[in-house]
Amino acid sequence: MGWVRSSHLGWLAKLRTAGGAVGGVPPGAPGALALGCRSSPLQLPARPSSAGRGKVMDRNPSPPPPGRDQEEEEVAGGDCIGSTVYSKHWLFGVLSGLIQIVSPENTKSNSDDEEQQTELDEEMENEICRVWDMSMDEDVALFLQEFNAPDIFMGVLAKSKCPRLREICVGILGNMACFQEICVSISSDKNLGQVLLHCLYDSDPPTLLETSRLLLTCLSQAEVASVWVERIREHSAIYDSICFIMSSSTNVDLLVKVGEVVDKLFDLDEKLMLEWVRNGATQPLDQPQEESEEQPVFRLVPCILEAAKQVRSENPEWLDVYMHILQLLTTVDDGIQAIVHCPDTGKDIWNLLFDLVCHEFCQSDDPPIILQEQKTVLASVFSVLSAIYASQTEQEYLKIEKVDLPLIDSLIRVLQNMEQCQKKPENSTESNTGETKKTDLTQDDFHLKILKDILCEFLSNIFQALTKETVAQGVKEGQLSKQKCSSAFQNLLPFYSPVVEDFIKILHEVDKALADDLEKSFPSLKVQT
Repeated sequence: MGWVRSSHLGWLAKLRTAGGAVGGVPPGAPGALALGCRSSPLQLPARPSSAGRGKVMDRNPSPPPPGRDQEEEEVAGGDCIGSTVYSKHWLFGVLSGLIQIVSPENTKSNSDDEEQQTELDEEMENEICRVWDMSMDEDVALFLQEFNAPDIFMGVLAKSKCPRLREICVGILGNMACFQEICVSISSDKNLGQVLLHCLYDSDPPTLLETSRLLLTCLSQAEVASVWVERIREHSAIYDSICFIMSSSTNVDLLVKVGEVVDKLFDLDEKLMLEWVRNGATQPLDQPQEESEEQPVFRLVPCILEAAKQVRSENPEWLDVYMHILQLLTTVDDGIQAIVHCPDTGKDIWNLLFDLVCHEFCQSDDPPIILQEQKTVLASVFSVLSAIYASQTEQEYLKIEKVDLPLIDSLIRVLQNMEQCQKKPENSTESNTGETKKTDLTQDDFHLKILKDILCEFLSNIFQALTKETVAQGVKEGQLSKQKCSSAFQNLLPFYSPVVEDFIKILHEVDKALADDLEKSFPSLKVQT
């Protein structure tokens, strides 16, 4: 499983010397990010004994069900957990086995046994995987809670060096946390919280994935979200760990889940977002490489960009979360400055988003209904483009002749698709009102309303910057045809009337016939020009 990109290999190799189990390194300690590293930084191979470890599984493993005789015997003996057919006695046995694995007698071993500690016995793996599946049932999750299973899992995470075992334990806790009562209990345990956050320093992608899933579950519970936000704020090394994952991982499932955690954190706490944006800002941008090799200074925005590029290479539809993170950053001045002023990053982000809207999303050969699938990611992308465009128009990559016409074409195309999506069916019994076939935005589609507002604001800003030469080029090349101008005006009026009026004045100098036609279609413009 390829995990680490080459740009950080030197640093990861240095950190690997710190080594050790999670429980042995305090938060923020040097080398924390290297915990659990167990092979060359170029490759974290799948273990042959764990089917599917080479690829992140889409669901928890499904072990074979117990034999019929066994089930009947357990039911007859009142051994069932809640309303399930799962055996209490069997579950006690598995948990007791876990306790034995991390007992002092078993953890005291010489270096010859150390390699064996990183592997999990096949029979134990099958049994604990069955518990993982069972923990999705609320009765089982509550029983595990009553049996103090979270304390057992905490002991495993603090002492075990076996990546597969650590992954499964975090996965079970993640399933248990889906139930509010248990989530509150897990979140209130400070020691368990510390151990779980230390798992973010692991180098095992499946363990990191399950840890991120657990954190996202807890952050999504309003009752405990603030507890986790404060803990993450107190652990400054988590910022470095998350940035390292975003900038270095090739595991797209992990990148998406980590992105969801960051997105949730920023959505919950603007103060934390500002702290992370400012991290590394005081570091000289031209610091010599030899000085920065020992401990690289991560800047949030370039790391987000790297993650977005990696995710796009596999599936652009998964970009939604990283686009929304960038959109959240543009809601604060420091965030916009971090995007625009970071050397090359502003240009790279602009180029990525520009390419997405001009060549990837909502294209001319796509059916209009595609907008329903892409409306949230398009809202984020256009919002960020608009913020960059408005804040830094002197940049070379924002030269009017280079970007305005393609953006106008994309913006109008999305607006036209929106009109198509909201047209009444032809066989509708309702009568048409006549002047235009478009209908009002449906009240229940909040995202389309947001998207339309973003598109219109961005389009009005571009129209204000158009020169006579650019308008002439747009008329000649078709980006400013009568049909497209009409679509633009229908959406811009009446809120952006001054902008449209100024555009019509320029158009009169370029193509009077077209300007006159548009004025006939929109009489209110002629009165005021």
